[in-house]
Amino acid sequence: MKIAIAQIAHETNTFSNVPTTVELFKNWEWDYKEEIIERHLGVDDYVGGMIDKCNQLGIEIAPTYSAFTGPSGMITKETYETLENELITGIQNAGEVDGICLALHGAGVAEGIDDLEGYLLKSLRKSIGYKIPIVVTLDLHANVTELMVQEANALLGVNFYPHTDSHERGKEAVELLEQIIQGKIEPVMHLEKLPLIIPTSTTYVSPAKDINELCWELEKDQKVVDCTFFHGFPYTDIPDVGVTVLTITNGDPLLAQKVGDKVASTIWGKRMEFRPDLPTPEDGIQQALSKQGQPIVINETSDNPGGGTPGDGTFLLKAMVEANAPKTCFGFIYDPEVAELAHQAGPGSHINVELGGKTDLLHGRPLSLKVYVKSLSDGQFFQTSPMWKGIKVNLGKSARLQTENVDIIVCSVRAQTFDEQVFLLHGIDVAEYKVVALKSSQHFRAAFQSIAKEIITVDSPGLSTCDFSSFDYKRINRPIFPLDAVQDYKKQASKV
Repeated sequence: MKIAIAQIAHETNTFSNVPTTVELFKNWEWDYKEEIIERHLGVDDYVGGMIDKCNQLGIEIAPTYSAFTGPSGMITKETYETLENELITGIQNAGEVDGICLALHGAGVAEGIDDLEGYLLKSLRKSIGYKIPIVVTLDLHANVTELMVQEANALLGVNFYPHTDSHERGKEAVELLEQIIQGKIEPVMHLEKLPLIIPTSTTYVSPAKDINELCWELEKDQKVVDCTFFHGFPYTDIPDVGVTVLTITNGDPLLAQKVGDKVASTIWGKRMEFRPDLPTPEDGIQQALSKQGQPIVINETSDNPGGGTPGDGTFLLKAMVEANAPKTCFGFIYDPEVAELAHQAGPGSHINVELGGKTDLLHGRPLSLKVYVKSLSDGQFFQTSPMWKGIKVNLGKSARLQTENVDIIVCSVRAQTFDEQVFLLHGIDVAEYKVVALKSSQHFRAAFQSIAKEIITVDSPGLSTCDFSSFDYKRINRPIFPLDAVQDYKKQASKV
């Protein structure tokens, strides 16, 4: 048996002013054939799981093409056309295959194309037809569409946020594909769409944890292949944005509909629980300083590069600098200009900088600081977080700067903080600090949950704020909760 493996993954924040280009993809991942195996073998991500399962089952792997970049703004038309061409060409050049495993995201948007994944699948089907089965892994934040369901044999989403089960889902995708090829399973998918958008919600606690447990209980029925609660990506202004439930059964459409309806109804009943009341950065700092023990981790959810934000927002950092409390550190802020200045000046130098706030004014203005250059690095390390463990990270030229009591790490590549490695790279042991601040919504928890004495999430203006009323939505289907009052979700969902 021979299976083709490919990946195209991007989470598009349509409110971002940073267009997503081929160059942005190439800054992260743009691999062909054996390069894919070299990058992902032994890595706990989707593609790594696919590779491991193929090797375990003795399936021949035909690695084709893999493109990945961090979340950002709209994918340009030219970039989409290149991605589509590379995907189809790569699979055509793989020769005869029995099936295809794709690692997609589910929240990709290109110029003129609201549903990147659906269009990619449709274009691929035009090329290869419908005899070859396709199984797709999707991110938990996928805005799942009927077109995706129509063009794939099966769609599998991760259950956890942080996505610590990416590797497992990659393995499951190959296992399911093998069963489809062998005729053991005839997957039937049913999609339930809710008129609901929710903030980024960790599955470590309720209410998301409760929904997952219900899905797993329903999966105990041998005919239920999978039931996944997709949170959706709310920072995408498209008609198909929102929460969905996707159920897969073995040849039983009525059961798929029944299971999906039960989970969707439960989510709707808990919709008020998905509305967090979060402190401002200033209040969060004061709360952290009043706590016993250390480290107290503060995550800035409103400027989470993992949600397509600039990563150079200054609201939380400004509050930290003004508080000037001993043993406080920030890791990290995106500012390649300042990182370059620090590298030119060298360790031991004092430099004047305008730090952050360069992408837009929404996330705060630049901070005028005189800083001491404590250390420099190339920004490279291997991730040790339980999420995507083993993946090589390259944050470009980086520096540890000090302004009085506050340590600040500055990097040249926009990304969220997954684990403590970026701190260790610059000589900071987070266990020795009272307050550790970072930019991320939930993925940081995979590593920091066991490290932190306590975690405080702060919110402020930003492209990943939990305050949806601050966004100028123009194209989403209305009414949608919590922007609007929706009494009968079934009636509204039927219009979507």
